[in-house]
Amino acid sequence: MPPKPILVPARLRRPPETGWSWVDRRFLREHAAHLSRDAVLLYFVLCAVADKHGLSFYADATLAALVRINLPALMAARGELLDRDLIAQETRCTQVLSLLPGGRRREPGGGLVQLGEILSRVAGLPQQNPERSLPGTSVCGPRFAAWPRSRSSPVGPFPAGSAARDTRWLRR
Repeated sequence: MPPKPILVPARLRRPPETGWSWVDRRFLREHAAHLSRDAVLLYFVLCAVADKHGLSFYADATLAALVRINLPALMAARGELLDRDLIAQETRCTQVLSLLPGGRRREPGGGLVQLGEILSRVAGLPQQNPERSLPGTSVCGPRFAAWPRSRSSPVGPFPAGSAARDTRWLRR
């Protein structure tokens, strides 16, 4: 293979002195085409802000402001990433997961038992259709529902100049 030409040698990319982020190129080949625009952007932001273990502790309002979407769209995008087993989510933490080899995917929910399924077993009721289960209803693990919004939390698109869009206060 012939050597690749460096277009601007003085501007070669180098790993950052602080922080830790990268995106596995297999994400683009194996997952991006199956995700919405918001989910792809959210994945890139989560990769950019994650530590070396893939963990980030950004609040929903902060992530929504960074991706420039409203909270319901953020939850939908997060649901897509959870369904494709790209991230794990707990109450105050998100982890970007390593991609499974060869395009393999776990089942949605990662083998977790849904709360409705447990209650149905206990009550002796017929099993629910897993396709109709709501995201974020598992008993434990990476599928937690988002906390209810307070009256003061932003709901719609953030107007220019609003505190929700102004990210200067987000320093971590």
